[in-house]
Amino acid sequence: MAPQHGPRRARIAFSGSAAKQLENITSETEIHALDRALVVVSVDPDVGESIPGDTAGPQLRQYTDEIESVRVLYFVTALRTVVVVAYIEV
Repeated sequence: MAPQHGPRRARIAFSGSAAKQLENITSETEIHALDRALVVVSVDPDVGESIPGDTAGPQLRQYTDEIESVRVLYFVTALRTVVVVAYIEV
């Protein structure tokens, strides 16, 4: 019998500015909190709220984890296989 797999997760990629923000996070607590938020977004890219804006480009979304005090702005690629993180707030 084939093993049961969980839901397929989207791959996480970072924009240039988000990558720089990531480099500045040094606290293990903040890294752990961000990691938890990124797992949530990768499992369900629709979990965040849509941010109103231009409809010409990809829809920008915001996920906020009030318990961990993390905010992530991101968009999802057309095939929903990659989540591009544009901004991180920890």
